[in-house]
Amino acid sequence: QVQVVESGGGLVQPGGSLRLSCVVSGFTFSNSAMNWYRQAPEKERELVAVITSRGSVTNYADSVKGRFTISRDNAKNTVYLQMRSLKPEDTGVYYCKPRGYDYWGQGTQVTVSS
Repeated sequence: QVQVVESGGGLVQPGGSLRLSCVVSGFTFSNSAMNWYRQAPEKERELVAVITSRGSVTNYADSVKGRFTISRDNAKNTVYLQMRSLKPEDTGVYYCKPRGYDYWGQGTQVTVSS
């Protein structure tokens, strides 16, 4: 059974940083690209960052480029999202997902507010 567990969210002031983690079990993690998404209140889910299976290629939404960094540790079945210079518009629930598979976790809430 595949499990996806995100963590690391919280309340942070504008300009602050957070690092999100996502652990995937029951799945051949090292063979799959991974995506991070976010969903703000009353908005559609948005693809934020993508990393290939070996971590050699990454892509970002324009809204986070230069501020967020996606990385992975295949030995730990974990993908990370380092977020810096956070803005109120980064607020939302953040999810990770293996690319091409419909496995979702519960997400982790990020709130950027003073």
